Amino acid sequence: MRRTSILTIPVLLLACGGGDSQPAAGESEADGPIVFTVNYPLQYFAQRIGGDRVRVEFPAPPDEDPAFWTPDAEAIAGYQSADLILLNGATYAKWLAVVSLPQSRTVNTAAGFQDRFIYEESAVTHSHGPGGDHSHEGTTFTTWLDPTIAVEHARAIKDALAERWPDHTAEFAAGFEALERDLLELDRQLAEIVAADHDKELLASHPIYQYLTRRYDLNLHAVRWEPGEAPTPAMWAELQTLLGDHPAAWMLWEGEPLAETAAELRALGVEPIVFDQCGNAPAGGDYMSVMAENLERLRTAYR
Repeated sequence: MRRTSILTIPVLLLACGGGDSQPAAGESEADGPIVFTVNYPLQYFAQRIGGDRVRVEFPAPPDEDPAFWTPDAEAIAGYQSADLILLNGATYAKWLAVVSLPQSRTVNTAAGFQDRFIYEESAVTHSHGPGGDHSHEGTTFTTWLDPTIAVEHARAIKDALAERWPDHTAEFAAGFEALERDLLELDRQLAEIVAADHDKELLASHPIYQYLTRRYDLNLHAVRWEPGEAPTPAMWAELQTLLGDHPAAWMLWEGEPLAETAAELRALGVEPIVFDQCGNAPAGGDYMSVMAENLERLRTAYR
């Protein structure tokens, strides 16, 4: 069946009004305006667009999934005192349901394309990392994996920066245009790769690739496995049943699976490849370099 880091850089003080205007909340003459985001893609987009006019902070630890991370009191205070807070929308960052943020300084970057959200009708409760049990039921939130939606996130960031600091509208527009070109080139290359074998069966270790699947009409089925956990015998049996109807030779993972898991997959004729969602800051490189690596690994599968 188918289709189914905190960055610290020199910044210039931005005036929000006349020459006698006071720094906004979270802003000092020493460090300039501060923008907080709820995930790494938004941080990267804001850095590309804002350049050295803003300092962009994303306080989630590198070993946690920001979608299910709960910030401590210090991190919450940072969000509440920031000059601008950028949200992903689509039910991302579950802690937002129990924390009050200043609405006048908070921007939902997905507000303009809610009609493009994907909804998961049923899901199994599970856990990964220290975030505790959760389910992927409801609105799926890895929206940026569709590069054309990533452009819309970036456009909303550009508009929010320009509204708050209008003296630098031209600079923000230039930053956005450069980022938009990169994202649309990523989109072009992904479409070109998939076009080489449009019906190729793929597996995914986790239901996080819905927007990627829809954008490129991938022939992909997802299970609910974790890179750092060994699948149970029941999970292996479920996979073998799935392979009977969907004989995939490649399985996308959000991170490197355990060596034992990879070996057993290969014994079944399935090669694991990492397609990093990049929700958190990478250990090296940046958002576009991670996506370039994803491209090359996916290109290998489609050869």
